[in-house]
Amino acid sequence: MAMREDCKHYQSRSYGSGEAARFCVLDLAPEAPWRCPADCPRYERRVGDVGFVRGILAKGTDVPPPPEGVDVSSVLDQAEDIVNAVVPDAIADERARRAKEQGVAGPGVGDKLRRMFRRDR
Repeated sequence: MAMREDCKHYQSRSYGSGEAARFCVLDLAPEAPWRCPADCPRYERRVGDVGFVRGILAKGTDVPPPPEGVDVSSVLDQAEDIVNAVVPDAIADERARRAKEQGVAGPGVGDKLRRMFRRDR
């Protein structure tokens, strides 16, 4: 079984690089973008798509098959672990970059200024 593109919880996003992300917004498809669970309890046919037929513009958007002989769930779990390990550092780097752009003083100075200008005095 493939991803149920007619489910209201299915989403896909295309990026400028040509890459596309296909996933379940409820995170109930552990083998996305290849498969939805056969007995998904939250499957609901998208109301706007009832009777909808894909046109020629949608061709070429098929997902390549999963690798043969590989446990797809474990590969996706490993990928998620890698992304989750990098996210805190990426957020800290972005906050530091924004603070530098805005000319915010280094750590500690803001606390001193807040104490100097407290409203409870």
